[in-house]
Amino acid sequence: MDILAMSLQLESILIYSLAALLCILVVSIYILKKRRESRIVDRKIKRAKEEGMNEPVSLHPYVDINTCIQTGACVAACPEKDILGIRNGKATIINASQCIGHGACFHACPTEAITLRIGTEKRGVELPHVNQNFETNVSGIYIAGELGGMGLIKNAVEQGRQAVDNLARALTKDHHASYDLIIVGAGPAGISGALTAKKHGLRFLLLEQDTLGGTVFTFPRKKIVMTHPMDLPLYGKIKLFETSKSELLDLWHKVLDANAVKIRENTKVESIVPEGNIFRVTTIGGESLSSASVLLAIGRRGSPRKLNIPGEDKEKVAYRLLEPEDISGMDVIVVGGGDSAVESALLLADQNHVILSYRGEAFNRIKPRNSEALKTAVANGIIDVRLKSNLVSIEDENIFLSLDGESEPVKIKNDLVYIFAGGELPTQFLEKAGIIITRKFGETVMKH
Repeated sequence: MDILAMSLQLESILIYSLAALLCILVVSIYILKKRRESRIVDRKIKRAKEEGMNEPVSLHPYVDINTCIQTGACVAACPEKDILGIRNGKATIINASQCIGHGACFHACPTEAITLRIGTEKRGVELPHVNQNFETNVSGIYIAGELGGMGLIKNAVEQGRQAVDNLARALTKDHHASYDLIIVGAGPAGISGALTAKKHGLRFLLLEQDTLGGTVFTFPRKKIVMTHPMDLPLYGKIKLFETSKSELLDLWHKVLDANAVKIRENTKVESIVPEGNIFRVTTIGGESLSSASVLLAIGRRGSPRKLNIPGEDKEKVAYRLLEPEDISGMDVIVVGGGDSAVESALLLADQNHVILSYRGEAFNRIKPRNSEALKTAVANGIIDVRLKSNLVSIEDENIFLSLDGESEPVKIKNDLVYIFAGGELPTQFLEKAGIIITRKFGETVMKH
């Protein structure tokens, strides 16, 4: 019996020892895996800092490390990739400048450790003053979408709906204006606002300086513009993923036509002036309109920034690329150092000779996938990149490009010029209407 007992005891010790060793092995592998992942994230953060991509330019997540439990849900939810990562057991920001503020991480975090902020302690972002109802300091003027800091289509659509819901409740019926509401801008926020106005039975007018889609319309046809489902007023849930520009524009046309919502295109608003309890809205064409309220959904870019060089007024100069597939066999120069310039150059390079000109020493603030695609295109001789260069003049058949190290501008054969120098924030337009512009330094705009 003693021998049997000892044998059983030894067997138990052996089993428990093996189990303990197995547990230690599993834990060790897990720890090593997490350390390796942390080192990878550390390298990505270091690279982001070296490339100037660590500072956010707009809406971005902020992680409360005291609440974070490293589920990784925020990392998995982000469609942009490498915006967030897990380091030393906590979520952290990697490429902050690439965040587009869609808020997927905010909604995905099970412990509500993420808030969304505008600007940082060092880098401020100029935004118009709006309250929780999306109303500015000027009573009756509301702002929704990119101009207010929410650039993602899903967020802009939701803001447009909420803004019009709020103004409809506040609207007085005894005004003497021609319209209850004038909406400026037919992008995501403006379209959503117009459909909501239709639902409330408001007398409204939708104005757009270009055409349906606003900024979205300027994107290339096949560009993916929406990655998450959204609720569109008078339509319901749009259950589309990886939605292209053309697909989204087709849907908007369908919904607007079905609800008899008209857009007055190619109508740019010059000024908005309060007159008693109504507003006088004047267009560039000289038309004068009156409305009890105004929704501004014009985006942050405003008008394209020009280079102000000789020949820039020629017909071959453009500030957006609409249908790259229709352009072939051309000598093209693309000017700019952002994602729009790089993406346009890549699209045009399939069927054209393309020069990409940028005044800087490197492309510092472009998405990683664009950076890799550009490196491949340059290595294969598909795109001719000219860094530290400046376009100085444009002729019918040529351009003159100033190059670093050259005493005189170089004459280059050219058919088309695309300039992506950013847009001018409509600060003057807003201030003329009495709207206060403030600079946000790390201010929380979305929290649980």
